[in-house]
Amino acid sequence: MNINSIKRRTLLGAGLAGVSMLAMPAVLRAQDKSLKVGVYGGYFKDSFDKNIFPEFTKATGIAIESVAEPTGEAWLVQLEQAARAGQAPADVSMMSQVAMLKGQATDLWTPIDMAKIKNASHLLDRFISKYPDGRVAGIGAVSWYITLVTNTDVYKEAPTSWSAFWDPANADKLGLLALVSNSFLLEVTAKTFMGGTNALDTEEGILKAFEKLAEVKPNVRLWYRDEAQFEQALKSGEIPMGQYYHDVTGLAAADGHPVRSTFPKEGGIQDSGCWALSRASQKTEEAHTFIDYMCQPSIQATLSRKVGTSPTVKRESTDLTDKEFAAVSSDIEPIIPRYDLYQTKSDWLNQKWTELIVG
Repeated sequence: MNINSIKRRTLLGAGLAGVSMLAMPAVLRAQDKSLKVGVYGGYFKDSFDKNIFPEFTKATGIAIESVAEPTGEAWLVQLEQAARAGQAPADVSMMSQVAMLKGQATDLWTPIDMAKIKNASHLLDRFISKYPDGRVAGIGAVSWYITLVTNTDVYKEAPTSWSAFWDPANADKLGLLALVSNSFLLEVTAKTFMGGTNALDTEEGILKAFEKLAEVKPNVRLWYRDEAQFEQALKSGEIPMGQYYHDVTGLAAADGHPVRSTFPKEGGIQDSGCWALSRASQKTEEAHTFIDYMCQPSIQATLSRKVGTSPTVKRESTDLTDKEFAAVSSDIEPIIPRYDLYQTKSDWLNQKWTELIVG
């Protein structure tokens, strides 16, 4: 990044800070109706602050105070501890699927009244998170895909199956995510070789998947934690194949880099986050208004265009063109992670992963 664009960004930041100072009275006027919303920090939060929240306030008169959530389980722990003291650091939060399950275990989430979510009919079923007794714990906020990525200088033809990871021709060429719980490679293995992710219902099945996955080890150059490191190596061709985020790879390709993202015939891996309401929040009505607003097909389409997320609503309910939809999603049935396993067997899975895969 050249120094001018850094300067431009800094000035832009300062300019926006100045503007927001001037705009303060409007925010205070709307303050009688307000909502604190927790969003993944960094890029996500910046995008929502710019493209989504101001329009929501315009449409509803509810002021949004956005809160940057720390990554991982830290935010769940903060919400839990605060709820015990009757406090809500955010009313509504964007939560990972594993965090949703862990929060359900302590009744952290206020059940959502689906009668108040008029746009719920557009949602794909997999984006409604339910308590074991059927109460709705959360509603899909955003989703994204991890796909099979290749360097186009090295691979003239796009691979068509995840099985390419196991091909001896790809020795020492792969960059794969470093954790059992963010790579979802057990699910990929089960879908590609074992008839589907229900093969992971038993420990015996999981061990079979580990055994099969261990066969990719000679092909792995890098188990990566740092996304930027892998992205750089993919662009240069140093690590010409692996798994990465579909939308980010597409942006790199649009910038002229020799990379491509492929949805294998077994499906891309679809991960997602949910909107959930803390039981300590007093803003139940505003929260329902917010979640309903976010389920509108037009808002999901805006998120696809501006943030690069895949719609949580049925494709045909949106006005996304084929090209816009392909930039963020696919009609191929996705591989959905087995979040239940990362909640119930987390320690055992991590131990086996270290022992059999990355160790």
